[in-house]
Amino acid sequence: MPTTEERFSLALHNTARIWRQAIDRRLKDLGVGQAGWLAIANVAKSKEPLSQIELANRLGVEGPSVVALVDRLVKAGLVQRVPSETDRRIKHVVLTEAGRQLYAKVKTAADAYRVELLGGIDKSRLQAATELLEELQAMVEASL
Repeated sequence: MPTTEERFSLALHNTARIWRQAIDRRLKDLGVGQAGWLAIANVAKSKEPLSQIELANRLGVEGPSVVALVDRLVKAGLVQRVPSETDRRIKHVVLTEAGRQLYAKVKTAADAYRVELLGGIDKSRLQAATELLEELQAMVEASL
């Protein structure tokens, strides 16, 4: 019989994975896969331009993987690489107008799914779960 901690870890991992899959199914007509729309969403939500390595870290992938992904997104006209003003070795990934339009569609679909899925959950339970996850995230980040 798994412990509560094991059940929690499995539920957390599987929920995040299946959530992305569900949104991916809703976005299949956009012509960009899960890796692409996740990258675009991360770039769009960032307060500062992201370097390729920062994007790789946010996506949880290795640098070479994100280079290939960014190459595909550049070729599709969704992002561009912009040299850093302070370090010539660093390239920032920024959305093009087409990338911003795609992100708007991704956000609309994700927002609708979130409302559909979470709308029936008691607000106090949702608040408690959110606070627990935010606390856990902070603990994990502090341990890195």
